Order: sequence, then C-alpha cells, then structure tokens
Amino acid sequence: MKMIRPGAHGAWLLLMAAMLTCAQAAPAPLTLRQAIQAALAANPDLAGFTYELRAQDARTDAADLRPAPTLSADVENILGSGDHRHLNDAEATFTLSQVVELGGKRAARVGAARAGRALITVTEQAAQLDVLADVTRRFIHVAGDQEQFALTRKATALARETVQMVNLRVQAAKAPQAELRRARITLARAEVEQEHAEHELRTSRRRLAALWGDGEARFGRVAADLYRLPRPAPFEDLLARLDRNPDFVRFASEARLRDAELRLAEARRRADITVSGGLRHLEATGDQALVVGVSLPLGAGRRAAPAIAEASALRALTDAQRRAAEVRARTQLYALYQELGHAITETRLLQDRVLPEMTAALDETRDAYQRGRYSYLEWAEAQREFIAIRRSLIEAAQNAQVFQAEIERLTGEPVAAQP
Repeated sequence: MKMIRPGAHGAWLLLMAAMLTCAQAAPAPLTLRQAIQAALAANPDLAGFTYELRAQDARTDAADLRPAPTLSADVENILGSGDHRHLNDAEATFTLSQVVELGGKRAARVGAARAGRALITVTEQAAQLDVLADVTRRFIHVAGDQEQFALTRKATALARETVQMVNLRVQAAKAPQAELRRARITLARAEVEQEHAEHELRTSRRRLAALWGDGEARFGRVAADLYRLPRPAPFEDLLARLDRNPDFVRFASEARLRDAELRLAEARRRADITVSGGLRHLEATGDQALVVGVSLPLGAGRRAAPAIAEASALRALTDAQRRAAEVRARTQLYALYQELGHAITETRLLQDRVLPEMTAALDETRDAYQRGRYSYLEWAEAQREFIAIRRSLIEAAQNAQVFQAEIERLTGEPVAAQP
C-alpha cells in the first residue's frame, strides 16, 4: 500500500473555509471524502509519525558515525619521594588512540537503523488505515443517527395524529376518556425518545469531528445513503488481499529489522582493536621518544553470544506472531463476511417485502380505526410495529456499511477510494 499523503493542509483549509461559509447560511452536508481528507490532514494520532521519522533519521546519522579518536596525556614520576620529589625525573606522554571497528559493525548499525525507519513508515500506513476506517465507522454512525432521529420525528408525528384522532372519537362519544390519556402518554414518550435521538446525533457528529482535531461539529448533515448496499467481492478474492494489509507488511518490515539486529549482534563477536601513537618527553635527559600501542579486548565472542541468542529469538518470535496474526485475520474476515451477507439479506428483506407490507397495514389500520372497526390498541400496536420495522431496517443497513468498512480495513483496501 502506498503512503496516503494528500494535499493535506490545503484540502483541510478549503474544507474548513467551506464549512464556515456555509455555517453563515445553511450548514452544508459533509461527504465521506471530505471527512477523510480532513482526518488525514489534521488527525492528532497521525501527527506524531513525522517526529518519529525525524528521530529515526537522527539515529541513522548517529549509527553512521565512526568511533571518535581519543587524546590522552599522562605525566609520571612526579610529586613522589627522594629523587622523584620534584619534576626533574618527570615523564610526559601524549597519545592519540583510535578504535578500528572490525566485522562490518558500522554497516550493520546503519542497516538496523534504516530497517527501523522502514518499520515506522509501514506503521504509519497502518495507522492511516485505522484512521480512515474510524472515520468511515463514525460517518456511518452519524448517518444512522440521522435516520433514527428522523424516525423518532415520524413516531412523534404519528403519536400526535393519534391524539387528534382519539380526541375526535372521545368528543363523539365513540371512545372513552382513558384512550385519550393513553394516547397523550404515548405522545409524551415519543417526544422524549425524539429528544434522546437528537442528543445521540449531536454526540456522534462531535465524535466524527474529533477525528480531525475539532472540538465542535462544524458541518450539517452527512451526505450518505445507508440503503445503497455494498457488493462484496467473493470471499476467496478478499482472502487473497490480506497480504496487502499494512499490518502484515509491518511483519515483513519487522522481520527485516530483526535480521539487521541479528547481523549487528553477530558482527560484535569480532573484537575491535585500538591503535595508539604518541610522544613521550623525558624531563631528566630532555630526550623524546615515540610511543606506539595496540590493544585487543579478549572474550568478545563469549560476550556477544547472549545478544545473538536474543536477536535470534526475537526473529523467530516475529515469524510466530505473523502466523498467529494470519490465523486471526482469516477467522475475522470470515466472520465479517458472514455478518455482511446477513446484514445485506436482512436489509433487502425488510426494505423490499416487510416494510411495504407494514406501511400498507398501517394505512389500513388507520382507516379502520377511524371508521370504528379497529380498537385503539390495534391502531397503537400497528404504529409500534411500523416504527420497530423501520428501526430494524436502519440498523441492518448501518451494520452492512460498517461490516463492509471493517472488511476494507482488514484487506488493506483504501477507504478513500470509495465514492
């Protein structure tokens, strides 16, 4: 997957300008594409990766540095006793020493640092997909809450209509006063549910705006068609796309990092040598002489063994974690695919067969109640069934959209490519 880097700040500024302009007149509907552009430009969780990459670049530069030379000065045979009481027999030595790295340690360090940077880049890609999936989920949630709020308004309108119908029947002495009281209670409860749905909608809108760092929803409705059902690809095709998921690409990058760390640990089995050279001044005779030295630490291979064992174990752990993640992902993909199919079937069944029948039944029950053929209880029950079916339809359509978004996240499909 390619890194998603839109004209971030420009798109975000244009979006904000459009929102503020429309806020002075009528709030403009927010599209999914606009929400995604805003989140990619200003999501707080994505902002940190820029600094992580800068820090890793600094680590790479540090890894490329050779050991610094060491300058030392020693003075011997001073401030002692007898002939060495003063500085007459002093010996001053000035040396310059340099560690010479052997075994390709510097190249191994740089390789590990670069592999670390590649891992951060892939992690950023996965984080971007997480943000896109989160935007889609919250966007769908807002769309669902919009439908639920509209449904509660419909329920309130039906309850208000019922109060008027019952009141006419009571005035005509065709219904008892108790029916009017029950109708008024139903209306009050519908108004409470409408208010609750309105608060839910406000909360979900703010949660969506929080994904681009805005503490307030500066948009009106979201432009979404919940009932435009997705067309899932065959399961085998989706299964083949799992490798595109940045989460699995990340395992490959992590494996390369572990390989680089293992090479570095193995390079440290070979000891570095330190060469030195300098000048010694003999105060007693005024003579000078060169000083040359070579030092080599012993037991480097034995000391490197634990680090090699650790790096090897971490490399094997990465492979084991990848295999476990693949099993979980396949299982999750299958479950999501089944749930998506069920949600699509349920939505179509409710939309094409159940809701039309229930709508006709509601109209017929209203007419029958007005003519006195049905009781108030039958009319009230028909309303409840109608509202319940409409609510189930909204939930099924919303679930279908959410399951599709989850599958897209799991298979590494870019949500931004959706219309």
